[in-house]
Amino acid sequence: MGFAQGVSGLNAAAANLDVIGNNIANSGTFGFKSGGVQFSDVYAGSKIGLGTKVSGVVQNFTAGSIQTSTRALDLAILNGDGFFRLASAGGEIAYTRNGQFDMDKDGFIVNSSGLRLTGYQVGANGAVAGGSPAPLQLPTASMPPSSTKNITAQFNLNSGSKAPGVPFNASNSETYNYANSVTVYDSLGNSHELTTYFVKDPAPAINSWTVYATADGWPLDGTTGAKVAPDVVDPTKPANGGLSFGQAAFDSNGALAVNAGVIVNPPNGKMDFGTLDFGNDSSPMVYSMDFTGTTQFGSPNDVKKLTQDGYTAGVLSAIAINEDGTITGKYSNEQPRTLGQVVLSSFANPTGLQSKGDNVWAETAVSGQPLTGTPGAGTKLGGLASGALEASNVDLTSELVNLIIAQRTYQANSQTVKTQDQVMQTLINMR
Repeated sequence: MGFAQGVSGLNAAAANLDVIGNNIANSGTFGFKSGGVQFSDVYAGSKIGLGTKVSGVVQNFTAGSIQTSTRALDLAILNGDGFFRLASAGGEIAYTRNGQFDMDKDGFIVNSSGLRLTGYQVGANGAVAGGSPAPLQLPTASMPPSSTKNITAQFNLNSGSKAPGVPFNASNSETYNYANSVTVYDSLGNSHELTTYFVKDPAPAINSWTVYATADGWPLDGTTGAKVAPDVVDPTKPANGGLSFGQAAFDSNGALAVNAGVIVNPPNGKMDFGTLDFGNDSSPMVYSMDFTGTTQFGSPNDVKKLTQDGYTAGVLSAIAINEDGTITGKYSNEQPRTLGQVVLSSFANPTGLQSKGDNVWAETAVSGQPLTGTPGAGTKLGGLASGALEASNVDLTSELVNLIIAQRTYQANSQTVKTQDQVMQTLINMR
């Protein structure tokens, strides 16, 4: 009997204790994957083995439990074996299951080590461009303003209204039956109030209404869309009248008669308002209003829908990351914008990945090449959950039991060394 077997057992048990201790130490590390020691026996051409050795340390890549957080940049991978794909400033690629991310001063999404989360950028058309994944960089510049181009409006005009019988005057409510305002924006992002007026036509056209409009209180020319000439008495005030933009006519059921061509310019439910110059160095606004869905029923005048597509400048105020990895930014002007899409990678043999510390792994020949794509429910990669983190998959109860077993194994192997020492001492004493 030699010391080799006992010493090899001590070394193997010590390695096992190291792995168990590492698991226990990282039981609170998000995205950590526990490890397990694999042993093999040692023979050297004899019937009696020479002990044991550590043949490898294999990591367990089963998913940990999901814990919620309050941060949008905390991400968890759900129901999949994907990894977050990270890139260093020098282009080195690493992979992790730890979804604790922040945004650095340059707008890159980074982990605690400064590695950048990768994904697909957004093209010039505002859609995710695809192609090769690259570090995701959120814009730090303001969103530029956009001039109003389309207004969608649905009204109910009271069929029991009577024609005023006097010329339209925007400053006199007795000359029109109904008015409603919407805020629009010029190309510089300045807001303006556009008011639409409806005047019931006299008999025999009892089912039609003439439409007028004002911008910031100035009546508009229905032919050109421009503001009318100022009042000849007081040039600082707008003239009270204006040319109509057309007529809205209804059938006997109260529906808008768009096919009859009575809504002019063009006859499809839309009314073009021409070109409006606000006189503030902004580009002239060319816009139209879609009245589709407007009705004439025997109920009070009312607005059912009134929206427009212009907005002022805005800064990024919040982000949201969806299940498919798309990053949506919400700006201070209440406008959403797609900012990119996170990608995930999976491996044919994840246990072949090389641990690099800082809770990241690197590709090896044993792991196989990464399969990279976009996340989503039902995919092999899994879907993303924002405001959530994957906890360590360490089972503390099992590790504590394993710790006791490893300790007993170490003690038992020490006894074989002690016994061999006693045998050797006996041999020495026989002289």
